[in-house]
Amino acid sequence: MSALTPSQTVGPYFRIGLEWPAAWRLGEACDLTLRGRVLDGDGVPVTDALLEIWQADADGNYFTNGAHGAHGFRGFGRCAVDAAGAYRFQTIKPGAVAAPDGGRQAPHINLLVMARGLLQHLYTRVYFPDDAALHEADSVLGCVPAARRHTLIARPAAQEFTFDIHLQGEHETVFFAL
Repeated sequence: MSALTPSQTVGPYFRIGLEWPAAWRLGEACDLTLRGRVLDGDGVPVTDALLEIWQADADGNYFTNGAHGAHGFRGFGRCAVDAAGAYRFQTIKPGAVAAPDGGRQAPHINLLVMARGLLQHLYTRVYFPDDAALHEADSVLGCVPAARRHTLIARPAAQEFTFDIHLQGEHETVFFAL
């Protein structure tokens, strides 16, 4: 009988599959930049995080089984943060998607955070400030206390959006239990 191996909190990770060239760019005609930083509870950059995003296309459609939309849009991206905890994705503005209750969810990007020390991946969403009218009808955003919803709204900045991810602390981003 062999001995049990020690448990792992996260990983092990293998580099194969993680080094996907230009995975931060979700297609050829992407005109929206989403950038930000991953920060710990003290506001210190987390320098070893890996982020994944997935989203609908401009018409609110998700792609499955490796399908691509117009201009090679694939709806999925991956990006490691740099030494300052910064990330960048080049994508498109997603459309509103169908909700299970028959309504529509406000345009959003699903975001997954992986990093050393996290026992589980963290899931959140990035919403856009110009869709405020649709936020009220979004059933997922409606589950978030009103005082915390601002942590899920990207900030507009010249030709791009900024979305900082705070893993804990006073400005902690809302994460969803999936």
